[in-house]
Amino acid sequence: MVKNILVNCLVILMTTVSYTQTVKIRGKIVDEATNQPIENVTIKVLKSNAFTISNTNGEFEIQGIDGDLIELSHVSYKTKNEKLTNNLIIKLELAQIELNEIIVTANPLKDISQSVVINDAEKRISQPRSVGHLFRDIKGFGITKRGAYASEPVFRSFKYEQLNIQYDGGFKVLNACPNRMDPITTHVIPEEIEKIEIVKGPFTVRFGQNFGGIINLVSKNPTKDQFGLHGSVEGGYETNGNNLVTGASLLYVDKKFDILFNGSYRDFGDYEDGNGTEVPSSFRTTDYSVKVGLNPTDNQRLQLSWRQSFGRDIDHAGLPMDSPYDDSFLAGLDYKWNEISEKVESFSAKVFHSYVDHLMTNEGRPNFMMTFSSSPVEVWTTGGKAEIVFRPSDNSRIFAGVDANLISREGDRTRIVKIMNGTVLPNPRTFTDKIWQDASLNDVGVFTEGKFKVSDNTTITSGIRADFISASIDDPAQDFLDLYGGEISDKTETNVSANAAIKYQENGFQTQFAIGRGVRTANMIERYINHFAVGVDPFEYVGNPNLKPEVNTQLELSFSKNFKAFEVSASVFHSFLSDYIQPIVNEDIPRKFMPTTPPTVAKQFMNVDKAIQTGFEFSLYYQATDKLQFTSDFSYTQAENKDINEPLAQIPPFTTNLGAKFEDDIFWVALNSRLVGAQNRISDSFMEQETPGFGTMDLRIGLQPYRGFSVGAAVFNIFDKTYYEHLNFSFTNSDLLSGRILEPGRNFTAYIKYKF
Repeated sequence: MVKNILVNCLVILMTTVSYTQTVKIRGKIVDEATNQPIENVTIKVLKSNAFTISNTNGEFEIQGIDGDLIELSHVSYKTKNEKLTNNLIIKLELAQIELNEIIVTANPLKDISQSVVINDAEKRISQPRSVGHLFRDIKGFGITKRGAYASEPVFRSFKYEQLNIQYDGGFKVLNACPNRMDPITTHVIPEEIEKIEIVKGPFTVRFGQNFGGIINLVSKNPTKDQFGLHGSVEGGYETNGNNLVTGASLLYVDKKFDILFNGSYRDFGDYEDGNGTEVPSSFRTTDYSVKVGLNPTDNQRLQLSWRQSFGRDIDHAGLPMDSPYDDSFLAGLDYKWNEISEKVESFSAKVFHSYVDHLMTNEGRPNFMMTFSSSPVEVWTTGGKAEIVFRPSDNSRIFAGVDANLISREGDRTRIVKIMNGTVLPNPRTFTDKIWQDASLNDVGVFTEGKFKVSDNTTITSGIRADFISASIDDPAQDFLDLYGGEISDKTETNVSANAAIKYQENGFQTQFAIGRGVRTANMIERYINHFAVGVDPFEYVGNPNLKPEVNTQLELSFSKNFKAFEVSASVFHSFLSDYIQPIVNEDIPRKFMPTTPPTVAKQFMNVDKAIQTGFEFSLYYQATDKLQFTSDFSYTQAENKDINEPLAQIPPFTTNLGAKFEDDIFWVALNSRLVGAQNRISDSFMEQETPGFGTMDLRIGLQPYRGFSVGAAVFNIFDKTYYEHLNFSFTNSDLLSGRILEPGRNFTAYIKYKF
């Protein structure tokens, strides 16, 4: 059935493509204030998606029809729309400095190979529980979660620290919980995210340690609005769980000064799956953020960011413990200086500090009558980056800099045992289990990356990076010390990464080939966890402070072609993974807690000599009319542990997204279908289970009756399908879910927003 749907959609799209006679139209782009020509402006025909780039004289030519609407964009200028006419001279206004983006698609000398920007405002009317839910429909992505609150992305076969997930170009709020109840995606307001930037592999060295890709969550930029006072109020409701979302923002922008305030409150209840089974998923969060910006001169910007997030009464359907609270803060400072001299294009600097205070308890769970467990855990992250951009010529850029991330974690688990071996103890016994063992992990990196425009259509990129790693454990448990000879020394590493890419683009066609070597040091769980269940199975996991860093050597070839109203793109990728870090059963390490409960031995993190990842992604876009568009994409990844000839665990299955959207001046409606194949390539050593395929359909509508006021509504899972995702799992002792977390059944939503 799925195959027939895909074939029919493809036939319909191909047979309805029609072509209108176009001609070459020429124009020139200049600076509004100086009348100097502007190079590297991207000119895009909105109707056909054809695009080109202005040359050193600001001149361009493009296939189009007289009167077509074009969009002009450049990293240093405000985006502008114009009607296309021959010999057109267009003036662009200088934009204020952008601080939080890493992908600059309007300039081939600043763009990143194999990168994409996702900006889907339609999802805002669905009140996502966290930022993690925004990834569900993005090509190549899945999400893994321990409950409705804590969701984070999986891209291809990479997850957790294999992905460099950051906020506004380098800020980080890391998880304090070893079971990842509190990833970075829970500490950011979803409505605050303007777009998601993705680098699909180790194809840049400029933004920190990069093994499997970079995800940058870009918040709204206050400098893009008009001067004066602005603001918004918004709110939404969902029927499945009686979920409520409210939010507000206030913005003031002056030429030299701006301030932005965002606030949000969420109250989500337990939802029901398609069969009416209630899934524990309730939580409450209160978030706010403040940004203060200063523009000392036209080419300098200084910005202070502060945000706090407060989570309360969080139920984790997939874990034997819940979170009474999950609190965090992030403070950051950005500075950028553009156009310093003829040879120095810019200098930027960023520093930040974040903290997470997280509590886990088993209060209210079935095992509470025997043992009360409480785990207060904390993490501190301090980091920063400084980068200078040299301009040796008009056709080259050299990026050089240094960055750092310094991480410390602390926390113990206290167990008050009330019943032991079936006997009620007259005086409960108290035990303390060390979780993080007061560990730290520091990474200081230096990098340089060059971009060279070798012709009007071809750009070459190459870069190299060295990371200097230090790791230590200050309060080890005695059994952990004994496992490693009674002494664990501080560890140091020097890891070298590199990348090279070539990109060719002309008249709406683009192809690029990239090769990257990404190196990732072992994280704190892999190094120092001591007999805790943190995997997809019931084994206790034991860290290994002697792990080697894992290496991803990745190749990727992609292309895209824009026709008049038709766009097709595809990519194929392959990774050679060496010293891959994976937990392996160690018969010599017995289970520590409940030693007679199977499995009676533990897993220890070890290096696998060889593993591979390979796959493809394909997408199709058709603009049928000015108001009607169709989209489709397909993605598939497989990965294998070559040492034991077994698939790697937790790989997203074959996934297809089909969509249709009709958009008028004040009204739009979108229909989306997600088809997910069965996953039968599973890891037996992880006790992974096969999962069946499923399909869901969602309907979204939006109305803007007058300027500043919008109303949205949606029906999700229209056919009330009962299903669960392959990447989500539940421990067998987490009540009624029997090893899986079922997804919400049919859900009606409504959302209202007013901007002034």
